[in-house]
Amino acid sequence: MRVTIRDVARVAGVSVATVSRVLNESGPVADDTRVRIHRVAEEMRYAPNGAARSLSMRRSGTLGVLLPDLYGEFFSEVIRGLDQAAQREKYHLLLSSSHNDRTDIEAALQAMRGRVDGLVLMSPHIDVQVLSANLPESLPVVLLNSAVESPDFDTLAVDNYGGAREMTLHLASHGHRRIGMVRGPEPNHDAYERLRGYRDALREAGLQHDAELEMEGDFTEESGFQAARRLLALADRPTALFAANDSSALGAISALREAGVAVPGEMAVAGFDDIPISRFLTPPLSSVRVSINELGAQAMQQLVRAVADENRHARVHLTLPTELVIRESCGCPPVPAASPDRVATGPPPAEET
Repeated sequence: MRVTIRDVARVAGVSVATVSRVLNESGPVADDTRVRIHRVAEEMRYAPNGAARSLSMRRSGTLGVLLPDLYGEFFSEVIRGLDQAAQREKYHLLLSSSHNDRTDIEAALQAMRGRVDGLVLMSPHIDVQVLSANLPESLPVVLLNSAVESPDFDTLAVDNYGGAREMTLHLASHGHRRIGMVRGPEPNHDAYERLRGYRDALREAGLQHDAELEMEGDFTEESGFQAARRLLALADRPTALFAANDSSALGAISALREAGVAVPGEMAVAGFDDIPISRFLTPPLSSVRVSINELGAQAMQQLVRAVADENRHARVHLTLPTELVIRESCGCPPVPAASPDRVATGPPPAEET
């Protein structure tokens, strides 16, 4: 039979309330009593009833995470940051993906109702109406890289616009007059901001915007590969290529290598995110660095604070700055060994309102 908290109290010779205070670390108990209760609980192999404990404490000890996908280095790094921060606060994660489908988003949100104490949500297809219809008003929610503008939710975003603008200006400053781009998926907020930064940088550099240099993409290696092949087929092909993320850039480099086009000798290439593999490519990839692990960690820290305050806190809106990481793929002069290969860009660290 299952050992109950009453069994532990009987063997330890104390009240159920005393056992509860010790095991939940919720009140003062004499040291010798605390040691005895822990010893008895361990010997009896007592395991708390999670459902009953959640009801009594009105907490599940679990935080929800809903991401658009779980595939690839970007999402694995986000999850790592989320998980490490949650573990430090002794929370477990309930993780799901929506694959950018509205029906899947609503189903996942409904499935998490009553099971989590708070939620980190990253989705380009979310709006206030969907959140209000599928989540209780009291549930703390942190929106990650979301287009939703609402005073009801904490938000955390990356300076996608500033990073893309600075990388495009960097390529232009090294003499490139025709700079192609592999876009991200159209409904995606991050992709839109990076495209906007690219276009504004062209105008700022006095370069003419050419729609035929913008290639459709979806943040995958295959889309980068196909986009580079289409750019190579142009009569007046670009001398530089900026991809909306590193996975697309990796695919583009593969297509260029297959076509015998030297990188960076004949075409410079740069990406966005600076995923861990970027520095191990041949040539190493120049990229706009997003501290991906930190992005997940800060989102979780925001959520834990909101849960602790029972969602009564003033909402926090943070923007993480980006920085340029200049490596060999863009053909810039080598960086001296004693100097960092990073150039800070974007807004001042973490805007908070």
